[in-house]
Amino acid sequence: MKITIKKEILLENLNKVAKAISTKNLVPALAGIKFDLTNEGLTLTASDNDITIRSFIPNKNEDMNIEEEGSIIIMGRYILDIVRKLPDKMIHLEVFDELKVIISTENSEYNLNGINKSEYPNINLEESKTPVIINSKVFKDLINQTAFAASTDESRPPLTGLNFKIIGNELECNSTDSYRLARKVLKLNSICDTDYNIVIPSKNIVEVSKILTDDDMDIELHIFNNKILFKYDNVLFQSRLINGNFPNTANLLPNESMLKITVNVDDLYNVIDRVSILTSDKEKNVVTLETNGNTLTMKSSSVEIGRVEEKMNITKDREEDITISFSARYVMEALKVFETKECEISFVGEVNPIIFKGKDQEDLIQLVLPIRTY
Repeated sequence: MKITIKKEILLENLNKVAKAISTKNLVPALAGIKFDLTNEGLTLTASDNDITIRSFIPNKNEDMNIEEEGSIIIMGRYILDIVRKLPDKMIHLEVFDELKVIISTENSEYNLNGINKSEYPNINLEESKTPVIINSKVFKDLINQTAFAASTDESRPPLTGLNFKIIGNELECNSTDSYRLARKVLKLNSICDTDYNIVIPSKNIVEVSKILTDDDMDIELHIFNNKILFKYDNVLFQSRLINGNFPNTANLLPNESMLKITVNVDDLYNVIDRVSILTSDKEKNVVTLETNGNTLTMKSSSVEIGRVEEKMNITKDREEDITISFSARYVMEALKVFETKECEISFVGEVNPIIFKGKDQEDLIQLVLPIRTY
């Protein structure tokens, strides 16, 4: 194997696949990145058995010069550090005696021990005949608006993932940790022949969103019984699916409300942020909301620290008033993902879920359970 390649191109693709490098796996080859060089270009592969990422760099005259085809596994963290710190624009990689790798530039030379390509597990990155196709920017927004509400508690595996339900031309994404719920509904450009109800590990799908750029491109979802493959540009990202049933969250959303208020999203976020400064429990950071006419009062208190109270103007749909307490962190994280200036907050009662919707944005719903303070 012998290639000269532009540093920024190689580094960009190494960074993409490096997210899948294994640090704890018993298979030494999985701590490395597999390089496969043909006349068509360079393919980089990394895997930790949970996710696999493959990136292809096509052979373009100005980006690379291929002198000899071949394959080798190079230890991931070393090749990344070397390429990242080399100052030169072009990098030369060459394999000697099948397992010796020389990485050189005009003034530098590194000699690394490689691993034979035969030691890399056989990973099947198969594609389905009828993938689900979504605009990459829309998909990235979907993840950013829902993934944060997934649980980190491994004792209930389905709650650590994002639930994708696809029926016809509609994709419904839900995530919950039992204390809150994030739901986003998308209309797809085409109708799916197959209905899907899958759970994707949230940490894996967040890594997919990091690879996506803001370019107006499509991402393909190839869904199988126990895995999903995301295809974007020259990158393939495969993740396992979580076994187990995701809870039916539809019955959490109340059909009626006793009170709806409309507020400016940024103003409410900032008020909660300031009021939560004096909460003693930084995990729950409970604050209390009270309405009185067209005035909303937010307050918190702590025996050790003190108390704070702040008011803001709101619009209500009826004369009812409410007093309710909730986690400041949960509500702030919910508000952060709205793209509208105003949001509508629906209350059913002091011990019932609080529903947040963007003004004229019915496709995104955030739900937060209140906290009893008595």
